[in-house]
Amino acid sequence: MARFTRRARLSKPGDFDTAFERGRRIQERHLTAIVVANALGHPRLGLAIARKSVALATQRNRIKRVIRESFRMHQHELGALDIVILARPGCAHAGAAGLNRSLERLWSRIAALSASSSSA
Repeated sequence: MARFTRRARLSKPGDFDTAFERGRRIQERHLTAIVVANALGHPRLGLAIARKSVALATQRNRIKRVIRESFRMHQHELGALDIVILARPGCAHAGAAGLNRSLERLWSRIAALSASSSSA
């Protein structure tokens, strides 16, 4: 059973700063991922769902729950990466199906990026 443990989270401001400074951006319709390699041997997830993009706290929390659950199910496919997910404007109006489609595309693109960088 896949779990979303504390070690799978980006929690320190320095980790987020590193991702924003050195990371590669991958954009989808509702979400943007910033991806940077780490030396830990497993992926970590950070969320930056801004009030400017998603006004209501209930919507921000719903989006974060959907993202965390999707990451939990796909983390075994991802390499040793730090991933920060940002919400784009209009994300709040996307249903669960729309968010899941964007996340599926993001995870597959991140996995391909991880595979190409590890083989190089």
